[in-house]
Amino acid sequence: MKAEYKFKDIEEKWQERWEKEGAFRSVEDTLRKKFYCLEMFPYPSGRIHMGHVRNYSIGDVISRCKIMKGFDVLHPIGWDALGMPAENAAIRMGVHPQEWTLENISYMKNQLKELGFSYDWSREINTCSPEYYKWNQWIFLKMLERGLAYRKKSWLNWCPQCRTVLANEQVIGQQCWRCDTVVVQKEMEQWFLRITEYAEELISGHEQLEKWPEHVLTMQKNWIGKSTGAYVTFPIVGQDQEIEVFTTRIDTIYGATFLVLSPEHPLSNKLVSHSNQREKLQEWIRKTIHEQHIRKEASEEEKSGIDTGQNAINPFTEERIPIWIANYVLMEYGTGAIMAVPGHDQRDFEFAKKYSLPIKEVIIPEGGQPQGELKEVFEEHGIVINSGPFSGKKSIDAIEQMALCAQEKGIGRKSTIYRLRDWGISRQRYWGTPIPVVYCENCGIVGVPYEDLPVVLPFNVELKGKEGSPLENVDDFVKTKCPKCNREARREIDTMDTFFDSSWYYFRYCSPDEKGFPFDSKSADYWLPVDLYIGGVEHAILHLIYARFFCKVLRDFGLTRISEPFPRLLAQGMVLKDGTAMSKSKGNVVDPDDMVKKYGTDTLRLFILFAAPPEKEFAWNEKGVGGCFRFLNRIWTFFQENMDIFKQSSQEEDKLSDDKPAMRLKIKMHQTIKKVGEDIEIRHHLNTAISSIMEFFNVIRKESDELKKSISGKLLLKDAMEKLIMLLSPFAPHICEELWEVTGHKTLLAHTCWPTYDPNLAKEEMVTIVVQVNGKLREKFLVKRDTPEDEIKELALGLDRIRNIIGEKEVRKVVCVKNKLINIVL
Repeated sequence: MKAEYKFKDIEEKWQERWEKEGAFRSVEDTLRKKFYCLEMFPYPSGRIHMGHVRNYSIGDVISRCKIMKGFDVLHPIGWDALGMPAENAAIRMGVHPQEWTLENISYMKNQLKELGFSYDWSREINTCSPEYYKWNQWIFLKMLERGLAYRKKSWLNWCPQCRTVLANEQVIGQQCWRCDTVVVQKEMEQWFLRITEYAEELISGHEQLEKWPEHVLTMQKNWIGKSTGAYVTFPIVGQDQEIEVFTTRIDTIYGATFLVLSPEHPLSNKLVSHSNQREKLQEWIRKTIHEQHIRKEASEEEKSGIDTGQNAINPFTEERIPIWIANYVLMEYGTGAIMAVPGHDQRDFEFAKKYSLPIKEVIIPEGGQPQGELKEVFEEHGIVINSGPFSGKKSIDAIEQMALCAQEKGIGRKSTIYRLRDWGISRQRYWGTPIPVVYCENCGIVGVPYEDLPVVLPFNVELKGKEGSPLENVDDFVKTKCPKCNREARREIDTMDTFFDSSWYYFRYCSPDEKGFPFDSKSADYWLPVDLYIGGVEHAILHLIYARFFCKVLRDFGLTRISEPFPRLLAQGMVLKDGTAMSKSKGNVVDPDDMVKKYGTDTLRLFILFAAPPEKEFAWNEKGVGGCFRFLNRIWTFFQENMDIFKQSSQEEDKLSDDKPAMRLKIKMHQTIKKVGEDIEIRHHLNTAISSIMEFFNVIRKESDELKKSISGKLLLKDAMEKLIMLLSPFAPHICEELWEVTGHKTLLAHTCWPTYDPNLAKEEMVTIVVQVNGKLREKFLVKRDTPEDEIKELALGLDRIRNIIGEKEVRKVVCVKNKLINIVL
């Protein structure tokens, strides 16, 4: 009698056994090659969502494959548990943030276990635990000792809804990254981390990150914003003062016809102080500063400015040029002053046209002629003209020569600047790591002694959602003694940005029970760097920059030898429904629990990995879930119908049949072993790996009747069926463990060696694909014969010639005919 596929019973059985036997517990074994696989740890919001399922399923498949291939695998999980959502939920529901967080962790932990992920739960970390955030405080104090942490008064991003400060990286399009509230500016005393000290290394370190997606590197480069150029000083006429500007295009300085200051420049108010319209001009400055703080980007509003009535001397032309103050120059970039070259900068050109300021042409295209009266801006490099002794030179050469000239004359110097600003970490909320300093009237700012760590969050705190830190009303917390003089002192009441917690957690996994330091350096040296880091691209300029910064700081503390924590990054795509990302507010969330109850864990895992390549977005479609469920049922049924195969003794006959069905299956088996292994380990094309397994199963079924006619055929069929569940097991581990056991195996499939292939049998025949665009032959290319149709389409659309033909046109459809011809319809 055939056994029914009862996925719930099977899943519970194997989850219990894996846990009981510690199947995925990591140990340092120098005789094996290590593999550290890490997915970005979750915030315990209450329920895991499909994005979590996808992220963690990707890591689980790769980890399971590596275990079977004999690697010493570290695959940990933990909780990014501090932060504003818990505090907001506490205010809304009248529960303590700790209670809310720990209940969510308990629920989500059970969800993750039900999904069968191969985590080493003995290494679980929780950032809201004092045992963890003690080390946040330890690291902060080390930074304070080295001048990497400091306090200053500054205009900062303030979210009225969250009632706290935000780092620049947490403001997206003028809105709070968490709640989308429009951010305003507020002047406050805050703690900063000197990330700018590492700006150059954060850029140069990209050379070690060849296995990162190019668009993530580009996002980081743009955010860090390295600019190489020169500082040049312009003397103010009639005053013993100068205005220093930074320019990347000193080759255009002969075309600088006016200077422009930011309204926040230290000289702005002074330069208009002698004007008979002083009050009007100063009011304009105040108003413009406020507007700049709201919009942040200089390109978002029509350009406006005021003439200070003062002049400066262009140090190269020695001509007088007017000094203006304008809304399109920001104090936070460069020096807060620019030399305006309207002939070769679009913003300056628009401003000069509006206020009838002179425009000079000093660069022309190579082989071009001067325009005379400029009607449009030429911003590229070219040939220098109207520039004294530099005329006729290529602008690239002139940049170097003019910078040297400025340096020799004492009017400038070559330099490099960065857009990156220091990271403000103070947050005016309760549910975060207390900043371990006290304020003493006698001693000033004093760090809490290391032996007194952790500074623990008080439990009894009134949370009403009012402005200011809830901690300021807790006298038992605030009032303390100065560690230096023992006089009355008060504690810092701000808490740390929770990105501090996640900037070094990957180190803690290496030795989560370490008591004397944030982590054991020997264990970190063994496991790190992380061999594969998996997470969303939305973290490109938040977590990923901060984590890289912390790694370099901890290296300089002597705690680690590595400079880059994540040499390989897999940025997985989002799960969409109804054309947008799944979101509770949009009402388009699919609950993983519902899918698990209806179809089982293995089906959900299989579908979410089969639907699209890991790095691509994919649209949720429950019909696809049903298809994967039917596939697993077909495998289950096929095994039940052929259990007698596994009773066949290899001693009866060990010579394999050489007939065509046997050879077809042998070739397909070895090709599949090779392709699935490479798709998982090297390319991370998990969707095509699943497709190959499905094709392999189809061949097994097709050839099975013929093979069962001989003992050698039965032995081959048995071998192929075993290989099938070995290859499928990283994707659908529960059903595969069950089939492995019922076919007579005593050991865990998870610990069984990955199958090997014969290179001669695994050679894949190549076929030519013809590509047509609107019915016309445009290109040909080679692919392996069994390449899936979707992959062939993707390859065709990616060909250089085809991309050039398509250009900006809309691709209406792509038709694949018998995996031999592609027709692209525009």
